[in-house]
Amino acid sequence: MDRRLSRQIVIAGGGIAGLTAALAFAQRGFDVRLFEQAARFEPFGAGLQLSPNATRLLGRLGVLQLLRPKAVEPAAVLLRDARTLKVLSRFPLGEFAERRWGAPYLTAHRADLHEALLAKASVEPAIEISTGARMTGDFTFAVQGATVTYERNGRREIAEAPLVTLADGVWSTLRERMFPTSQREFSGLLAWRATADGDSVAGRAFTAMSSVDCVTAFLDPYFHLVAYPVSGGRAFNFVAFTKGKANAEGRSAEQDSSPLAAATRHCPALSGLVAQVGEWTAWPLNTVTQHGPWIRPEGAAMIGDAAHAMTPFAAQGAAMAIEDAVALAGMVADTTTTQDLPARLRQWEQVRKARVAQVARRGALNKLAWNAAGPLAVGRDLLLRLRSPASLAADLDWLYGYDVQSGMSGSIT
Repeated sequence: MDRRLSRQIVIAGGGIAGLTAALAFAQRGFDVRLFEQAARFEPFGAGLQLSPNATRLLGRLGVLQLLRPKAVEPAAVLLRDARTLKVLSRFPLGEFAERRWGAPYLTAHRADLHEALLAKASVEPAIEISTGARMTGDFTFAVQGATVTYERNGRREIAEAPLVTLADGVWSTLRERMFPTSQREFSGLLAWRATADGDSVAGRAFTAMSSVDCVTAFLDPYFHLVAYPVSGGRAFNFVAFTKGKANAEGRSAEQDSSPLAAATRHCPALSGLVAQVGEWTAWPLNTVTQHGPWIRPEGAAMIGDAAHAMTPFAAQGAAMAIEDAVALAGMVADTTTTQDLPARLRQWEQVRKARVAQVARRGALNKLAWNAAGPLAVGRDLLLRLRSPASLAADLDWLYGYDVQSGMSGSIT
């Protein structure tokens, strides 16, 4: 005899993916228990870009209006030659993006997005958030769903739900227990990140070399650097990418930025900017192999970086986590019995894997173009000069116009 699906959901991880999932499930009528192992939520991270495929979902969850006062809606994406600072291409955003894709393109500090998600989740009566609560990885599955064990205040307790959602990031220990074939790997690349106030020496130097209301990518065969405004336009986020080695722990750390200085030494303006910023945090870019499973049909699913951390060259890491969460909540909400749940989870996994793989391919293409050299760079520059903004936008309709809740592109005008 089949059983009705319980309206309880357990989520591991209180980052962007986990909080988005909590809001999406609560909006669908579920009661959510979210467990975050940190004792308290604290600001961390750097800037991020939120394209229309993500912001339209944040709007429906009631988060966008909380974020917008601290976010920036850039006017365009500029591609510049890192040595000469010459503009190779200008891709319009702002009102153009809202008209074409039905939602804004924003830049923000990761902490501001997290704060907006947490503020919304904290007042949602269907969401219970427990900090200082670590899931142990001891999962059991039965007809009624999953039973998980977590530790809080030195005590071991259990929680039950038809579905447990793992949203604990690229460094997930739960993935290692439940999905051992999905391995984290170092990409061989470092992301050098820094934030500078607009009125700082570095902020003024950047203002002198580029448009402050745009996302600017400086292209070079040996590195590329992306800069954009955050914190309501009061600061700039910088991230540069070079080849490198991970530190002993493989995690982000403030370290000697001489490798970045060496990579930029032939670009006078950017070399000066690197020195003026001063302290850079090196983030080894780790990915998660995407051939492994993202679900346990009996009642578990991974979302966001825990499932598919990728290099950030399509600027879609946060967006894919948001899409995952909303799509999973919708899929489960349309399930009425425990017997139906495995098939629905497999369907969600199939659709999301195809989408994420397409995004990863776009990121790889961007990386190739941004670090092009010789004849390939000449061809890139010629192609960019010949293409109109409308034709460049058409190449991204599949990405920015995608509506995960309908499974098709949004309206395009």
